[in-house]
Amino acid sequence: MGFLLPILLALLASVFGGLCLLGAFRRGRPGEPPLDRGPIPWLGHVLEFRRDTVKFLERMKRKHGDIFTVQLGGFYYTFLMDPRSFGMIVKEARTKLDFSKFAQKLVQKVFGYHSDHKFPQMSSNKHLMGDGLVVMTQAMMSNLQNLMLYSVGTGDNSHIPWNEDGLFNYSYNIVFRAGYLALFGNETPKSTGSVEKAREVDRVESQELFREFRKYDQLFPNLAYGVLPPGEKREAERLKRLFWNMLSVKKVRTKENVSVWVREQQQEREEHGMEDFMQDRYMFLLLWASQGNTGSAAFWLLLYLMKHPDAMRAVKKEVEEVLKETGQEGKHEGPFINLTRDMLQMTPILDSAMEETLRLTTAPVLTRAVLQDMSLKMADGNEYCIREGDRVALFPYTAVQMDPEVHLDPLTYKYDRFLTAEGGKKTDFYKGGKKLKYYSMPWGAGITMCPGRFFATNELKQFVFLMLTYFDFELKNPDEKIPDIDTNRWGFGSMQPTRDIQFRYRLRF
Repeated sequence: MGFLLPILLALLASVFGGLCLLGAFRRGRPGEPPLDRGPIPWLGHVLEFRRDTVKFLERMKRKHGDIFTVQLGGFYYTFLMDPRSFGMIVKEARTKLDFSKFAQKLVQKVFGYHSDHKFPQMSSNKHLMGDGLVVMTQAMMSNLQNLMLYSVGTGDNSHIPWNEDGLFNYSYNIVFRAGYLALFGNETPKSTGSVEKAREVDRVESQELFREFRKYDQLFPNLAYGVLPPGEKREAERLKRLFWNMLSVKKVRTKENVSVWVREQQQEREEHGMEDFMQDRYMFLLLWASQGNTGSAAFWLLLYLMKHPDAMRAVKKEVEEVLKETGQEGKHEGPFINLTRDMLQMTPILDSAMEETLRLTTAPVLTRAVLQDMSLKMADGNEYCIREGDRVALFPYTAVQMDPEVHLDPLTYKYDRFLTAEGGKKTDFYKGGKKLKYYSMPWGAGITMCPGRFFATNELKQFVFLMLTYFDFELKNPDEKIPDIDTNRWGFGSMQPTRDIQFRYRLRF
């Protein structure tokens, strides 16, 4: 047994040295934020953080104040909880903080995509904003009509039956499929023999894609954190391969009406020598980035309107007024209403109702890697040193969106919270007497703010317009409580409910 002792001592020394190298025994230095390593070496607080991010960060704030550093899975994260200091982080992100390395690792893990070349953001911006947004909004309108209104005028409108579905499933389904078709194109009439058959193929194929996407979407949080059990990990790999095939550049090239944004993203990578198989993986990334959050946001928006009759009346009146001003109406015969980008900019009440929905249900963790030792000056005047290699993080949901000083009665849905008394957009929100630049952050902030936010908001508004114009709908049980948020998805954008809520709907015409 004597010869085993040196081996065991060497092993223990190796493990101890490794833990030291990984920062498991890190000590706080003067001038740094309060340090809380957590109960488990290396893992730190990651289990509690994953279990319920909101409760964990609220506990840390009560314990340490508005800034603290915690260990999560081998990394040290400094969380800022005072929204008055957010501007400093956004400013420093241009030079001393970096999002790309963190994002690249996540993208490779979740979507299998990797590129050594850095592609410019401007190519996305020009197609997702300005004149490019006009074209994409029109494409979204056309595909929503195909999915929602294809049976309008085909039967006796006095005996149109009610349909029943889960509101989450229905909303996510329609918005996801229409968004996918608007971006990745439609089947060509030439390949099917007629326009109607091509539209039917779009409906069928997009339904199949959505069904498989939902399976992947449910695995996504644990996949991103690397904690999938073996069986689910195999299923995630199967679904990846399926999407790489369904969204392959070879198949996209056979479609018509493919968005210029998707075409240009593919063309840029081809010109830099990227092989088709890696471009296929990028197409999957584009699908998730563009459609992974909008469907659940549509569910929450429609549900809050249905649960608040005053909000529903106000939004419905505004929708009717916009249609009247443009000489349009939904009817049994005649052309469908056509919602342009300009029309969608005439809806301050719907805008406020939507922003309030996002305040209550969108909760990304905004993370940046620290590129060099730096100092952060907080709103209270205190300055803290942050180490190179650490990460700085914001969780706006807790820090500002649910702060009662910023948003009075923050747990209550108020459709007009973001409206002024004159009916314009309200931007005056305060903390400690200081006006906030960032009072709600569903899209992030600064140079990494979601470039597709304008297209996403247009998708939501178009969906609501069509529902209010062409459908009668109601909750099956009007007294059913709004479902809780699924805490497993904290940190990943638009939240999802713990359960669906049943509703019924029917076309008016």
